Amino acid sequence: MIDLRRMTRKFIVNEGKQQVNWQALVQSIEEALSSIRTGSLRDNRRVELAKHNLKEIKRHLRKANERIETLEEQLRILEEGAKE
Repeated sequence: MIDLRRMTRKFIVNEGKQQVNWQALVQSIEEALSSIRTGSLRDNRRVELAKHNLKEIKRHLRKANERIETLEEQLRILEEGAKE
């Protein structure tokens, strides 16, 4: 018999473990924006603004990633110090 509770619990617990490759997502958005052909100046400005905002998002994500790596390294050092 199928244990639905166990399956649900396993799904929920593993759901947060999936790593999203934000770089691939951003790249796909960039490609989609680049492929849009605008018919008016107003639409062209909107696409350019979206591209600019996407560049800002990339910059912030890169900084956040660097900060996460630094914090993970500090955590490893603290855990090693606590074990000794």
